[in-house]
Amino acid sequence: MKEYRDHYFLKAKRENYPARSVYKLKELDAKFRLLKPGMRVLDLGAAPGSWSLGAAEKVGAKGLVLACDIQSTETAFPPQVLFMQEDVFQRSAAFEARLLELGPFDLVISDMAPRTTGTRFTDQARSLELAQEALTVACLHLKQGGNFVVKIFMGPDVQELLAPMRKAFGTVKSFKPKSSRAESKETFFTALGFRGGASASGTGDAGPALSPAFV
Repeated sequence: MKEYRDHYFLKAKRENYPARSVYKLKELDAKFRLLKPGMRVLDLGAAPGSWSLGAAEKVGAKGLVLACDIQSTETAFPPQVLFMQEDVFQRSAAFEARLLELGPFDLVISDMAPRTTGTRFTDQARSLELAQEALTVACLHLKQGGNFVVKIFMGPDVQELLAPMRKAFGTVKSFKPKSSRAESKETFFTALGFRGGASASGTGDAGPALSPAFV
C-alpha cells in the first residue's frame, strides 16, 4: 500500500512525532483551550502515541497522561505519561485500578478508530460503537466540569452519540481540523462542562460483542 505523505506527515517526522494526528489535537486545543499545566488526561486509542505526547507537552511535568490502546507502541514517552495496552471494551482489573487511582480526570480524549473495511456503513457503525464506549468511560472517570473529545466517522446514526453527550455536558461542538485529510469522514466532537454522574452517558454498562482493532 502506498504510504500517504503530505505536509502534516512530513512535519510530524521533522518534529519527532510518531504520527500526523498530533496536529489535530493541537488544533482542537487551540480552538477549545482544552489542555493546561498540571491537568490529568485520559487518552483512549493512544497508539502510536502522538496525542499522548502532545498532551504531555501541555500538562507538563506536574500533569499526567494515562494512555491506552489495544495495540502496543514503541514510542518513548516522558515520565508524566503512563501507557497501558488495553482493549477499551474489555478493560482489565489492572487498568480499572489505574483509572480509579489516577482519576478523576480533567480531560478525556479519544482518537479511536476501527480498522476500516472499505464499506462505509460498517466503518461508521464500528466508529459509533467506539465513540459510545469512550463516552461511557469519560462519564465514569471525568471530574465534574471536565471536558471530553471524541472522533467519529460521520453517519446517519450520529445522534445516538450526540443525544447522551448533550445530556452529560453543558456544551457539545463539532470540529474538523484542517490537518484532517480532505477525503476523511472523521469529525471530532468536543463536549465541555461535564455535569457529573456516571449514568449521564445514557449508554449501557456492557460493551458490544465486537471489539475492532484500533489504528
